[in-house]
Amino acid sequence: MAVTSEVVHCYSELAMRVSLMAELARAKEWGRLPELEAQCSALVDRLKVLQPMEVLDPAQYDETLRLIARIRADQDEVCGLVKPQIEQLIARMSSLHQQQTLGKAYSSH
Repeated sequence: MAVTSEVVHCYSELAMRVSLMAELARAKEWGRLPELEAQCSALVDRLKVLQPMEVLDPAQYDETLRLIARIRADQDEVCGLVKPQIEQLIARMSSLHQQQTLGKAYSSH
C-alpha cells in the first residue's frame, strides 16, 4: 500500500470540510460555515508551504486532481447557496437604513 503524502492528506481534509460546508448550506445551517471556512483557510495555507517541497507520484497526482475537482464543485454549490442569503441580508439592511432615515426625517419636524 502506498504511503499517502501530506499534500494528498491536506487536499482530502479540505475536500471533506468543503463537502460539509455544502451539506450545511443545503440545510441552511449557516452558523458553522465561518468555523469551517477558517479551517479550510488554514489547510490552504499549509498546502502553500507543503506543495513546493513534495513531489507526488502519478497516483498521488491523480488523486489530488480528483480531490481538487470535488472541492471546486462543492465550493461552487456553497457559493450558489450563500450568495442569495448575503444579497437578502444586504437588501434587509438597506431597507432598515431607509426606514431609519425616514424616521429621523419625519421625527425632526
